[in-house]
Amino acid sequence: MLKNYLKIAWKVLLRRKFFTFISLFGISITLMVLMITASFADYLLGAHAPETESDRLLYVSRLKMSGEGFVMNTSPGFYFLDKYVTPLKTPEDITIFSREYPFNVYVNNRKIDLDLRYTDSNFWNVLDFNFVEGVPFTKANVESIGRVVVINEAIRDNYFGKGTKALGKSIVIDRIAYEVVGVVENIPASRVNTYADVWVPYTNIKEDYREPKFGGSFEAILMAHSPGEVDKVKEEFYAAVNKAVIPAKDAANYDKLEVHADSMLEYFVRGVGEIDGPVNLYQFAAWVFFGTLFFMLLPTINLVNINISRIMERASEIGIRKSFGASSNTLVVQFLVENLILTLIGGLIGLVLAQGVLMLINNSGIIPYTNFSINPTVFAYSFLLCVFFGILSGVYPAYKMSKLPAVAALKGGVR
Repeated sequence: MLKNYLKIAWKVLLRRKFFTFISLFGISITLMVLMITASFADYLLGAHAPETESDRLLYVSRLKMSGEGFVMNTSPGFYFLDKYVTPLKTPEDITIFSREYPFNVYVNNRKIDLDLRYTDSNFWNVLDFNFVEGVPFTKANVESIGRVVVINEAIRDNYFGKGTKALGKSIVIDRIAYEVVGVVENIPASRVNTYADVWVPYTNIKEDYREPKFGGSFEAILMAHSPGEVDKVKEEFYAAVNKAVIPAKDAANYDKLEVHADSMLEYFVRGVGEIDGPVNLYQFAAWVFFGTLFFMLLPTINLVNINISRIMERASEIGIRKSFGASSNTLVVQFLVENLILTLIGGLIGLVLAQGVLMLINNSGIIPYTNFSINPTVFAYSFLLCVFFGILSGVYPAYKMSKLPAVAALKGGVR
């Protein structure tokens, strides 16, 4: 039976090529956009290196202080994180690191742009970097203000030459020579909390990072013992924040402090929505669901209209099949299968188009070191989306077709 449905569906698609082209165009473009969006979301929020255990991580990246006529939104300062975050007992580990700083380095009269982060030694314990040479710097390196550095593969190849080992060699950054102790795989810039080209001990930073003020240029990541312990870590974190005393330098203008320990998704939603206070992920999920549904609505309506036009052309065929005993359910299944086939073909075209667009983005270098792709998870969701799209756009036309009286259908009419 299914084999016959497939044959009929193929013949129907070839019968009116223009209608088929319009249908496939709408389906493929819609699904291409959704696949690209899903790939971006997976790359931004999924468990990828170096945040492979993102379900255990909480990010402390934004600090807000307000007072009478004053508001300051910034990153936390080292003083605040060191005084109120590092003493926490619930997390398995805690790392403090700076935002990325842009620098220029020069070699053989060539300028190389790079982004640098200052970090502690725990950075390498909390995050899962893949070292291709050497090892991370140690706590002793940090405490002794060691002139050591971990670089990525791109900087190694650009600075020392492709294929050249960098371990033990020196790289000069901001007129300071650092010894390379490790080389890691490139981290894409889409990992906004951990991306950099080079990492050095935070004690090398030139500003007075220990100054008693709450605002600054640092961030922290708290690692829970397990995903189930995340809420306990949050509870201890917010208890510590509530006890924080604003330093005299800040207290002159500010009397209210707001800092959050967010999961990766909460961090993203807070940034996009500029949200103060708790993030409602259920509300965000509802917005995403209805936004996707609305985006799919227009091509669905167009496909429904095209399907109804196809049914009007096939009224005689429907009448003959009913005359020979075909039930309404049989006809509904047949037309749903035909529509699913059309949708899946459009989905395959959309998949090819999406992969092509992602390759163009990767090769453009717009987002450094990024390698967007349609991974198995995105592909699985895309397949389910194709099935949903096919059923959604085929149910009403199939139902309308199945209810045609045999006599009216044989006369080519539609009730």
